[in-house]
Amino acid sequence: MRIDLHTHSTASDGTDTPAQLVRKAAATGLDVIALTDHDTTRGHAEAAAALPEGLTLVTGAELSCRVGGVSMHMLAYLFDPEEPALLAERELVRDDRVPRAKGMVAKLNALGVPVTWERVARIAGDGSVGRPHVATALVELGVVPTVGDAFTQDWLADGGRAFVAKHETDPFEALRLIKGAGGVAVFAHPAAAKRGRTVPETTIAELAAAGLDGIEVDHMDHDVDTRTRLRGTARELGLLVTGSSDYHGSRKTCVLGEYTTDPEVYGEITRRAFGAFPVPGAGGV
Repeated sequence: MRIDLHTHSTASDGTDTPAQLVRKAAATGLDVIALTDHDTTRGHAEAAAALPEGLTLVTGAELSCRVGGVSMHMLAYLFDPEEPALLAERELVRDDRVPRAKGMVAKLNALGVPVTWERVARIAGDGSVGRPHVATALVELGVVPTVGDAFTQDWLADGGRAFVAKHETDPFEALRLIKGAGGVAVFAHPAAAKRGRTVPETTIAELAAAGLDGIEVDHMDHDVDTRTRLRGTARELGLLVTGSSDYHGSRKTCVLGEYTTDPEVYGEITRRAFGAFPVPGAGGV
């Protein structure tokens, strides 16, 4: 089995619609795909309706968190999307995205960049607006050559000249909410230093003690030495190890199935979850 447990669609900051994403996953030869858009489950219904036969959909979301002044992401799998407490927190994070993006536009304007909120909103479309949409606007204007080049201290990286903070959930609270909704929690790309500051391994140990299920080890932002170190951390803490592409369509260079999760780990994730169940493909519409 080929299992990719971290992808994004136009429901957040990906460039493929949920339907396009699952069809592409099947064509790529994947057996299981998780749709984990940022702080939203809005793409799940479309993905499930279009799911090709032979492909299984794992519903999920990537939750925005912050601890000790460091931003981090928590992948939540197979939770009940209507559970009131987790739903309210996701909406709080998502609703703060628009004023944050407008604040980044204002800072860019002050720096002499002629980006407009209308341009950013057009790029985001119906998705949850975020920094990648602002970064795409900077690419369109020729300010930076790629989306990745916008995530520097000159522009949109944490603490950068045009950075604006948003509401982010305490990860210990996120764990409580995910578990309360019957889900499974995996710390996304925990050592992706190129994105900015990362949490210390003491925090990972504290999260493990609080109920964290796993860490995403095999990821494009982790080099070989980092993956080896994280595998050791997972063994010591009794955490599951996942691998994923973090696919965003054409917005990033990663490709579907670039990194995958062991079938036994996937089986354990599905055994632990009780908020929702994987959706088997029935041929799509």
